[in-house]
Amino acid sequence: MTRPDLTETEHLKEIERLAREVQSAALREGWLSYAPDPENATGLQRSVNALARALRHYHFPGDGCVEEDRPLVELAGVLIIRPGIMPSELNETYEQACLRIGVEPREEGWALWNTWGKGQARITMVVSAVDATEGLLANWSRGVDIHPVLPLPSQVALVQQGWAGPMTLSPLAAKKVGFPGRSRA
Repeated sequence: MTRPDLTETEHLKEIERLAREVQSAALREGWLSYAPDPENATGLQRSVNALARALRHYHFPGDGCVEEDRPLVELAGVLIIRPGIMPSELNETYEQACLRIGVEPREEGWALWNTWGKGQARITMVVSAVDATEGLLANWSRGVDIHPVLPLPSQVALVQQGWAGPMTLSPLAAKKVGFPGRSRA
């Protein structure tokens, strides 16, 4: 039986589906490990374990899996602001927050990425990559310390000194400040 031509996305989804079947088979056999491989692991077991660790990651646009030519941005934390959906700690409307930050309100909202600039100066990048930020948060809520690729210049509205808050800390930042799991700063 011949298969119809798959789009690139369909092909990647099929590969991921098959990889999950391999992961499930190893789990049923009782040797799958998300931890470092035991010394007596075979080459196949090491490869399947590495595959399983990669599959724990929720994929999203800008996660670095496809955009290999762009470096990753290490983030301390993120904040998403949207019309009608604002963190209660801000005590301001979306429009007021946009005015304070210095960006025009957009229907999709904005993501604020807290990171470091030259000399480890704390900076906030205001980016349009809200979907990538939601993907980050989905991974971070599972304890997966993933960071996005550097946004395209067209995705960066502005960069400002200091960190915006309240932010959801990345797992790495949470460890650095002594908070286990998902934390707010």
